[in-house]
Amino acid sequence: METRKKILIVDDEQINVEFFDLMLSKLGFVVEKAANGREALEKVKEFTPDLIMLDNIMPKMSGWEVTRILKNDPEYAEWHDVPIIMFSAMDDVKDKIEGFELGVDDYITKPFNFSEVLARLRSVLRNHELIDQLKKRESRIALQEQLNDKLLAYVELVSEQFLSLCNRTGPSQDPEFSKGVEACQLEYSRLQHKIAELQEEAKKLKSREIAVASLENELRKAYSE
Repeated sequence: METRKKILIVDDEQINVEFFDLMLSKLGFVVEKAANGREALEKVKEFTPDLIMLDNIMPKMSGWEVTRILKNDPEYAEWHDVPIIMFSAMDDVKDKIEGFELGVDDYITKPFNFSEVLARLRSVLRNHELIDQLKKRESRIALQEQLNDKLLAYVELVSEQFLSLCNRTGPSQDPEFSKGVEACQLEYSRLQHKIAELQEEAKKLKSREIAVASLENELRKAYSE
C-alpha cells in the first residue's frame, strides 16, 4: 500500500515544475505535474493528491479559479478537502486574504526559497492530517451517541415492562421475590438519576465544544492575519 504523500505541482513555468519535481521526489514524495489550471483539474481526478502546489497566474485558468472549482463544485466534492499551497509573484495582503477565503491553506511568494517551501508544505500536511483525525473522531463520537441513545431507550423499555409485570403479581408473592423486586426498583431509580446527571454534564460539555469546521476556519484566518 502506497504511504508516501502525493503532491500535484501546477505551474506554467516548466523550470519551476521540474525543480520541485526533482527536489520533492528525492525527499520521498510522489509527484505529478500540470502546466495549467484545466490540466490540474484533470490530474486531480486521476492522481488524487494529498496536497496541491498551485501557481496563481497561469494561462487558461488562474489558481484562484482552480481553487474555487475544487472547493465548491459538486463534481469535485471528493477533493474539497485537499489542501492547497498557492504560489504567486504578488505579495499583496488583499490578494492573499482573498485566496485564504477561497480555501487556500498557505501562500508562498516568488522567488522561492526551497527550505521555506518544504517547511510550509510539511506544516500544511501535518495540520490537514490533524483536522482529518479530528473529523473522524467527531464522526465516531456522533455514532457512539446514537448507539447510546438507542441502548438507553431499550433499557428503559425493558425496565418498564419488568416493573409492570412485577406490580401485577400482587401482594401474595414470595417475600424474597418481593425484596428482589424492591431492590431492582431502587437500583433502577438510582440508574435513572445517574443517567440524568451524565446527560446534563454531556450537554454542558457539548455547548462548549468547537466544531472541527470552525477550528479549520480559525486556522485559515490565523494564516491570513
